[in-house]
Amino acid sequence: MVTVDVPRMPFTAHDDRSVPTTRPPAGGIGPGRASWSAPWLAVGGSMFAIAWGGNEFTPLLVIYRDVSSFSAVTVDLLLGAYVLGIVPALLVGGPLSDRYGRRPLMLPAAPLSLAGSLVLAFRSQSPAALSIGRVLCGLALGLVMSVGTTWIKELSAHETGGDRDPGAGARRASLSLTLGFLCGAGVAGALAQWGPWQTGTSYLVHVALTLGTGLWLLRAPETRVVAGPEDRGGLLADLRVPTVAHRRFLRVVVPLAPWVFGCAGSAYAVLPGLLRAQSGGLPIAFSALLTVLTLGCGVGIQVLGRAIDTDRSARASVVALVIVAAGMALGVGATARLTLPLAFAAAAVLGMGYGLALVAGLSEVQRIAGPDDLAGLTAVYYSCAYLGFFAPAVLAVLAARWSYPEMFEGGLVIALGCLAVVAAAWRAHLPVGGASPREVRV
Repeated sequence: MVTVDVPRMPFTAHDDRSVPTTRPPAGGIGPGRASWSAPWLAVGGSMFAIAWGGNEFTPLLVIYRDVSSFSAVTVDLLLGAYVLGIVPALLVGGPLSDRYGRRPLMLPAAPLSLAGSLVLAFRSQSPAALSIGRVLCGLALGLVMSVGTTWIKELSAHETGGDRDPGAGARRASLSLTLGFLCGAGVAGALAQWGPWQTGTSYLVHVALTLGTGLWLLRAPETRVVAGPEDRGGLLADLRVPTVAHRRFLRVVVPLAPWVFGCAGSAYAVLPGLLRAQSGGLPIAFSALLTVLTLGCGVGIQVLGRAIDTDRSARASVVALVIVAAGMALGVGATARLTLPLAFAAAAVLGMGYGLALVAGLSEVQRIAGPDDLAGLTAVYYSCAYLGFFAPAVLAVLAARWSYPEMFEGGLVIALGCLAVVAAAWRAHLPVGGASPREVRV
């Protein structure tokens, strides 16, 4: 193990030991190297596969309502159950990867995801077993979201010319996740609608994909140089993330984060059930189509993220919340009229809100955090984002008292409130000069 002494951050929990840092990976991209051999792709591939496993459950919600006779509330709770795995894995995995390195914390994700898919495939009649499978998939997803996002950022920063595009890491990580969510839902929906084993085939496909990308991950170089055992402080100190108290995180990132998966869940977990009668007798395929449309629009706007995002203001976050508000307004119309054009429009706009909010939040986090708490702050951000995934279950419970149009109207009002909060912090508490994540005003 190597101890590296670097200047201390003014806002850190590592006050009594040498500070771990990052190192350039072996095998970075240089002139003439094929882009497919970029080291970050191995990490991105694993993130893609595990995100696939996290979202293939979504288009199968219709099956679990019909074949397993689960109530709408039960199904929506199963959808959100993997948050119980995601949040602990995020909050513990990120800081521990700062302590022990990215590789040791990322490698267990593939076996966990694989085990979750096997449970989901073979125990489709048991809510308890399905919950366990979802939690296992959540643990895997939490690890790749916190550790993988940070690993990709570090690998991207060490590429030749990577310093000219500091936002590349955030975009690559968010695209890896979103493409995985998209493909997992699309393939699972098609296999469930027309395949031989409605509740199992898609999970077995995921098992094979996870094995392949898990082996590929072994080639990814470590980027974290960690302190030796004699130089490490207490474990509890490492689990602290001081930059959570950074004012820009509280005023810009926190109001935005729950809308990431709040938008996605509203689009592909709520709308398909409400418009089932309009699905043309193909409710599973319809659910998959809305999911793919939502996430496809999320991918599309992330490609434009470089043009929208800036380190000089909260422009990307504000634009994201404007889109979210527009999506909520379309959701009011879609749930009131129950027409396909409005449903598709709402799903598309909510998907754009999801995609831009995800990359905008990650970009803000990577500007705020220093190298020694980047994974930890990323984990906190994702934890806040996944709170939105309980939105479908909350709406299902509240549906006994309010109609879905009324609840989407409430969502519109809340989105406008969050927009006002973020816009008020347009240039507040930016990193000094927009340059170094170490130099932050707090």
